[in-house]
Amino acid sequence: MKTFKYSLITLACLNANMAFAQNTQVDADIERISVYEKQNRVVMSSGLATKSDMSLMETPAPVVIIDRELIESQGVDSLQDLVRNVSGLTQAGNNYGIGDNLVIRGLDANYTYDGMYGGAGLGNTFNPTRSLTNVESVEVLKGPATGLYGIGSAGGVINLIEKKPEFEEKHKVSAELGQWDSYSLSFDSTNAITDDLAYRVMAKTASSDGFRDLKEDRDEIYTSLKYVLNDRQNIMLSAAYIKDEIAVDSIGHPIRIYNAETANGLSAGEVTGADLVNDPTGSGVQLSDAQRDQLANSLSSSDGLTPYSFGTNGIISPMADANEGEELRFKLTHNYYITDDLFLNQQLQYRNYTSSFARQTGAYNYVYSTRDGIINNDPRAPLVEDGVLYPYAARRQEYRQVEADEKSWQYFLDLRYDFMLGDVDNELLVNANYEDRDIRFKQFSIWDQDYVLTNDAGDVTYQGSLPYIYDIREPNWPSGNFDDFDPLKTSDYNKKVQAWGLGIQHVGYLTEELTTRIGVAYNRIEQTYEHFGVDERYSSSRAEPTPEASTSDSGLTYNLGATYQPSEDLSVFVNHSKGRTAYSVLGSVAGNEADREDSESMSNDLGFRFKAFDDQLLASVVIFESSRTNLEYANPLYDALTSGSNVPESYYDGKEETTGIELDLNAYLNDKWKVNVNGIYQDARDKSNPNSSSYDTRQKGVPYVTASTWVTYYADMFNLPEAVNISGGITFVDNRSTNSSSFSIPDGYVPSYTTYDTAVSYTTDKWHMQLNLNNLFNKKYYSKAMFLGGMPGEERNAKLSFSYTL
Repeated sequence: MKTFKYSLITLACLNANMAFAQNTQVDADIERISVYEKQNRVVMSSGLATKSDMSLMETPAPVVIIDRELIESQGVDSLQDLVRNVSGLTQAGNNYGIGDNLVIRGLDANYTYDGMYGGAGLGNTFNPTRSLTNVESVEVLKGPATGLYGIGSAGGVINLIEKKPEFEEKHKVSAELGQWDSYSLSFDSTNAITDDLAYRVMAKTASSDGFRDLKEDRDEIYTSLKYVLNDRQNIMLSAAYIKDEIAVDSIGHPIRIYNAETANGLSAGEVTGADLVNDPTGSGVQLSDAQRDQLANSLSSSDGLTPYSFGTNGIISPMADANEGEELRFKLTHNYYITDDLFLNQQLQYRNYTSSFARQTGAYNYVYSTRDGIINNDPRAPLVEDGVLYPYAARRQEYRQVEADEKSWQYFLDLRYDFMLGDVDNELLVNANYEDRDIRFKQFSIWDQDYVLTNDAGDVTYQGSLPYIYDIREPNWPSGNFDDFDPLKTSDYNKKVQAWGLGIQHVGYLTEELTTRIGVAYNRIEQTYEHFGVDERYSSSRAEPTPEASTSDSGLTYNLGATYQPSEDLSVFVNHSKGRTAYSVLGSVAGNEADREDSESMSNDLGFRFKAFDDQLLASVVIFESSRTNLEYANPLYDALTSGSNVPESYYDGKEETTGIELDLNAYLNDKWKVNVNGIYQDARDKSNPNSSSYDTRQKGVPYVTASTWVTYYADMFNLPEAVNISGGITFVDNRSTNSSSFSIPDGYVPSYTTYDTAVSYTTDKWHMQLNLNNLFNKKYYSKAMFLGGMPGEERNAKLSFSYTL
């Protein structure tokens, strides 16, 4: 793994170098509030959807904000822990447990820090696990926003608002103790250096042995300097360095592969040995009567449907190395109020993220199924060795060792002009963006003996040497390390994605009741791909390096919306948006007509917002349809040898589509009560290939229904000078599909669950103490839908937090 040659002291010195000879006294009576810097405690405004200081009641787009108070009340440390607070934000299906793999409305999400690239949704390839250490609040914009934030995913934007330097002196030390020998220590310091220059330093170290021995270690430091040139102009230089090591469980609890259709529709709880007939042609694994009885007796009613439970155990091989990640970010921000009506924001960011890990891809326990018309088609069959049946054996194992290095540059310019035209207030935003991502990726694999490669003559050139797992309940692990099992290089490339865009957006406050937004952007994406060769035994056609190939595509995107506010406390909005991104950020490029157009996305929203309690309650209900469009699928009538030029090889009208209705509510009802409520009903469908048996099936891992609430009561107790904060929350997540026709479990799913959490805290001017109890009733559940399985959620656990303000 590549190691950065930076220390915490170095980063601090880099920020300290930003010194300016000019020393301008700032008019203390003037405060400039930018949407790029500050969020209100009461969530009534946000600049995420339009990059303007717009009231959410007037915003024609679905936006949800999670403030710092809610984050701290729940005692959460990572972005994944915040999923419960936003309707439609869920864990992705086909999950391999590598970093943040989240979806919005069933579609991939983009991650940003103050609007700048914070890592794309790279699925199961490599991903960071984003912490909330330096995060003030989190905003979620649902639907594509290419015109404002550059190339991005179809689901929307998860924007983390980072802490900024303040001119008021504040110093805080914090500590946490929790289950599984978990602890953390952190320090947050901000103050003015001069009248014009302020700093902030945030540092944290954390460690945990983890539930199910999924260990996690993390060290972080964030530094920033803000320099105010005058009352109209300021600049900020910030840096972040994060180093972590997080254990990877890519399997969780697997679903045993039993196909009821192969057994004439009988469920796993109904079959007997006599029902598990051998293939009548004599093909496939032929079991004896005693072996078929043994196999039937191993089954439970949920096999072939839901994960097989091991309790707190797991199938995590000692050869599966933790994900060692290292991230470095530098960002320069410039805010300039050129006049009272003209505002310029510029941001320039460099980001480098490296990742190194080794993981399993699955533990497939074949019990009874059909493949290519053959029952128990070896190796997709129960394992029999020397006449002995192993009903709980795992076959077709693969381990992948990954080394990834992503470097990116990004520049954003936003120029906003506020003006009157007649009696109409107007905001005109002109923006430009450029980004350059450079990804170096290498992968090696090892397999068990079911993996066999042959040459053109039929001679075996490679066979895996990993031992089978004879019983997934008590795995027998191989001795030695990854390199002892003759790994093959299966991927080695350098992928570059460069994109630039120009956009213009108009927001018109036409009347006191009607607001409109029209945004149009031109976006161009250029991709280059250089292949460095793989092991010849793995693929002789790809063994040699190939010259760098490139392709490009361009197009228009837009955001159209309007809000009608019939009364001060009620508004209705409509939104129609289109986005674009590279079809595959990591995919290969041929440099010819085989390269396809960029991926597009669409979203339609009809929303209702209302407020109450003197603007201390804001709620939204949104009916939506979001989709990733122009997906490619093969034309079944095309034949490379006989088809004419009028017969297309592929079609490009496939899509992934989600429809539904969602609710989000945040409220300070009075001095005693604070409430967060959200919920969604969504139907996420895979419509990418009408010729596939999986057409119009549920998107994996996306539940129909999720709902959550978090309530805080500020109680006067025991004659204490301050209130005791008592909080409680309920989270419900519906069934999540893990269907896979190719693995003969078309009806597989991860069961629904409901968990209860609580917290109590006490705060004075100087110190804060809090106890969080999670999964109060020790519910056994699965937090993620894995590939053919479920990730066990944490058992009941407690965390004690303490902070002191110096």
